[in-house]
Amino acid sequence: MSTESHEVHHDGEHETMTKGRIWKVFFILLGITIIEFVIALVCVPRNILPIQYANPVYIVLTLLKAFYIVAYFMHLKFEKMGLILSIAIPVIFIIGLILVLTNESHHWVDLR
Repeated sequence: MSTESHEVHHDGEHETMTKGRIWKVFFILLGITIIEFVIALVCVPRNILPIQYANPVYIVLTLLKAFYIVAYFMHLKFEKMGLILSIAIPVIFIIGLILVLTNESHHWVDLR
């Protein structure tokens, strides 16, 4: 019987989630969620952080969590660039459309 170790080398494209990586991403997501809760339950009520600054922080932290979920648990991080771009580019256009429509809605409110 051979005592050789069978190492598997990944080239990045066919890489999968290992238990260690799953736990690492879990704790990153848990840490981000804890930060959000501390801001919402401690910093904002005690006026340590005004709500005007807390809301953009919530948005950034939520987008960061969304990145980790999509990249690791939906395995998009391990896909080819073409698939990533086919998903990312429409999302960017949708975000741009939302921003334009929000700006336009403020214009219509100001006309009244």
